[in-house]
Parts: sequence; C-alpha cells; structure tokens
Amino acid sequence: MVDAVVALWDGVRAVRDPARCRAQLMAAGRTLFAVYGYAHTSVEHLCAEAQVEVRDFHREFESREALLVDLYDEVAMAGMQASQAELSAEGMDTCPTEERVRRLFAAYVRAVTPDPQAARVAFVEVLGVSRAMDDHLTMWRSVWTEFLAHEAERARGRGHAVDGDLAVVVKVLTRSVDELLAHHGRHPRQMPPDLLTSELTRLSMAMIGPANGSVGTSGAASGAS
Repeated sequence: MVDAVVALWDGVRAVRDPARCRAQLMAAGRTLFAVYGYAHTSVEHLCAEAQVEVRDFHREFESREALLVDLYDEVAMAGMQASQAELSAEGMDTCPTEERVRRLFAAYVRAVTPDPQAARVAFVEVLGVSRAMDDHLTMWRSVWTEFLAHEAERARGRGHAVDGDLAVVVKVLTRSVDELLAHHGRHPRQMPPDLLTSELTRLSMAMIGPANGSVGTSGAASGAS
C-alpha cells in the first residue's frame, strides 16, 4: 500500500507544472530575502515557503544566488522596459528637458517600486553578495549608463551646459540613482515613489545644468535626437 502511494505521488510530481513551481520559488525568494535577508535564507527555507521539494528547487535554479539574480533581473527589466516605453509616449520629443527627465524617472519608479519586498531584494539584498553578483550589477549599470549618457548628450544638444566630462557626470548620476534606490528599498516610507521621482529629477537636472537662453524649452524640438 505504501509503495503504491509513493508511486502515485511520484507520478504526480513528474507531471507537475514547472512554471508554477518556479513562480512559487520566485515568490518565496521575494518574501524571505526581503523579510529575513538573503544571507539568512537557506534553500530549505525557500522550499518550505514555496511548498516544493528541495529537488524541485535544483531543477529550476543552480543556487540561491541564481534565484537572487532572477529576482533582480525581473525588477531591472521592468524598469528598463517602462523607461523605453515612455520614450515613445506622446510629447516626449518636444517637452522641456526637465519634464522629459521627470517622466522617464516617473515611469521607471512606477515599474520598480509597487512591491516593497521586490524592491528591497533588488536594491538592497543584492549588495555585497559575491563577485559574480557584483559583476552582474555592473553589467546592468553599464546599460543604464549608456541610456543616461544618451539623454545627457541630448540635453547638451538642446543647450544645457552639462558641466564637466559627460562620461564622468553620467557615472556619478548612475551611482547616485543606485544609492537613492537602496535608500528606498530600506526605508520605503521615508522615500515614497513620488519623492523618489522628485529627487532623481532634481539630482539629474543639477548635473545637466540649466539651458542657455530659450534652447531646451518645448520650442527646441529641432535639437532632439
């Protein structure tokens, strides 16, 4: 009788839904990494929370860190896609630079902050995990550096006096964005989304600098790239 039950259970496990199993593990990772911290969460804890077997975890992920990377990428990709979509929104090519910057950051912030646990995992728990994780974050940072460099170059073309070497300015801005997002991840009530958007916009415009004369206003669309 016992053998029959075991055989039946194994048959059910064999036809389990891999997508559902993965989703349950992703949800468990968001919750446990955010509440207890990545360093204090084991594979066994994740499996218990997800209600799956340890062997199921290893079918889906090579390690806890692989799960962490996927959780980070989920948030990072949502932010990038939201910003890219906003670039195509009505009025983006003709609006003043400050409004354009605010709209881009607002789209990004809306995409990465609706789930406080996901935000904490993506902007806090990934820090200092390993050299491989640092390299992954550096790769994503280079993507954002390229994106922001294009926007800064566009602003310069519209008459904004971007102070200093553009590459250095963008790297400083990217690091500052990281720090503000980490602060939001740790203290979402102290740094709510609206305030985060305002701070990112203010910081960006301080680095971009004011427009010379009337260039950079909504009438300067001819300088858009």
